[in-house]
Amino acid sequence: MYDRNKPYNALPDLPLSKEVFDAEVLMKWGIASRHLAELSKNVFRMPNPYMLINTLSIREAKSSVEIENIFTTDDDLYKAISSTIKEENANPSTKEVLNYREGLWGGYRKMEEKGKVDLDTIRTVFQKVKDTDQGFRSAQSQIVIRRGNSDLRAGEVVYTPPRGEGIVEQKMDNLVQFLNDDNGLDPLLKMAVAHYQFEAIHPFLDGNGRTGRIMNLLYLVNQGLLSHPILYLSRYIIRHKEDYYHHLSGVTQRNSWKPWLIFMMDAVEQTAKYTNTVVDDILNQQAATLEYTRKSLKWYTAELNELLFSQPYIKQQSIAKVLGITSRTTLVKYAGQLVEAGVLSALRDGKEVYYINNDLMRILD
Repeated sequence: MYDRNKPYNALPDLPLSKEVFDAEVLMKWGIASRHLAELSKNVFRMPNPYMLINTLSIREAKSSVEIENIFTTDDDLYKAISSTIKEENANPSTKEVLNYREGLWGGYRKMEEKGKVDLDTIRTVFQKVKDTDQGFRSAQSQIVIRRGNSDLRAGEVVYTPPRGEGIVEQKMDNLVQFLNDDNGLDPLLKMAVAHYQFEAIHPFLDGNGRTGRIMNLLYLVNQGLLSHPILYLSRYIIRHKEDYYHHLSGVTQRNSWKPWLIFMMDAVEQTAKYTNTVVDDILNQQAATLEYTRKSLKWYTAELNELLFSQPYIKQQSIAKVLGITSRTTLVKYAGQLVEAGVLSALRDGKEVYYINNDLMRILD
């Protein structure tokens, strides 16, 4: 019998029995797959898809760390990512968000190098997320998950992950084999199964939630279900946080896979719909801004317009680089004209001046 106070070494290996994937689960999978395919196609409408990835990955990172009760403000975050010395100046919470983004891109590069999601990819994501060179937790680590936050020393124990000599390693080997084997299960459903399994194994001392959410995304890209790493589920999870943890616990305690799988398919469907709307809104606003600004500012270029929609806060140096401006006087003049035209607003922070694309902020919020 399952006991939350004892290590869950009896966590079953994958794959699951195919009886889990009944008609209702498969119907939800079909709907989620359709919306995911529409998103993957829609991204190619962007002149530079990585512009949108850069913008949304920061929002995802912010939501993902909030799931684990780490909070930073939009203002601090966007100031940090627009600065060339962001890592040194950022406060601890903002650094956690920036590390998440490093984990996404570090894992993406490792996955591209390996051609698959493997243990090296997973470790790379974790090490970037936590800014550490640690690997899997050791056999003797007495880690437990308590209600609210695993770092709290008080509070009810809700789960004790597997532990013991070689156990974490064996279960992670099984998980990676499941992901990469051709076992007849669609990758979207495999992602949902693997996400539970990773959370249950809890292979690292900290940062498991963030690492697992990044792995969801990388796996869908690796399997060709997404053209770019742009499906960010943390926004949905944080809005349905109680359901998320309830369904995770249901699998552990009652082997109740169906509600978990339906929850994850709903998360994919709703997130894909939302992201498609964001893509459409950004493209429409980007085109409108270009048309409007060119009427009054003949020097305004498509390249600058694209820059202004790459992230909400922009510094003068970035504008100068895109326009090829070397004169400080000309740069200040052009920036002032963008503010006067209502394309940007200026925010002074000591000696620094940030230029904010309020239309992009509106869409993202």
